[in-house]
Amino acid sequence: MNAYLATPLLVLAYGIARIIDGFDGERGPGPAWTIGHLFFVGALVLFIRIFWDMASMLGPRARILAVIGTVGAVGFIGQFAIDIVAGFLAADHADLSAIGKQVRAVPGVMLFCYDLAPYIFGVGQLGLVVALALRREVKVWTPVLVVADLVMPIVDKDLIPVGAVLLFVSFVPLARKKQRAAVLV
Repeated sequence: MNAYLATPLLVLAYGIARIIDGFDGERGPGPAWTIGHLFFVGALVLFIRIFWDMASMLGPRARILAVIGTVGAVGFIGQFAIDIVAGFLAADHADLSAIGKQVRAVPGVMLFCYDLAPYIFGVGQLGLVVALALRREVKVWTPVLVVADLVMPIVDKDLIPVGAVLLFVSFVPLARKKQRAAVLV
């Protein structure tokens, strides 16, 4: 499956798993916690691939945006890896919180993985999509949908599935473009 389509589907799966995980009133540890986090790590790995693909459409100067997005994705992966490991080590939600607090107390971890990485990731992603729109590689509404996707978890994390659907819609034209290019090769 095309990375442009698989990525938002993995984000959607994460959002749904996150909602399911909260049915008992707490999030984590447990299967929904772990599976959801693994879905999002998979999405982040594909995002890195997408960032570099977008940069290749734009030319060498866009590499800086791909680097920015990649650095954000790596920090984000660090955050989710911490959460996954803490979930495996924790006996219950209180344990999960205590383990997470200990790890976040390590100098730089909270700042980079939790505070900055999601925003660095978003800046890289949005910068690439805006650059594609300015070059008319994508429609003008594509960056609008990407912004909406990026804002959803800030408004309420339970809106992550809505954002994923918007991201899917915004990535469909890029998936088609990639598919057409593959057929021509």
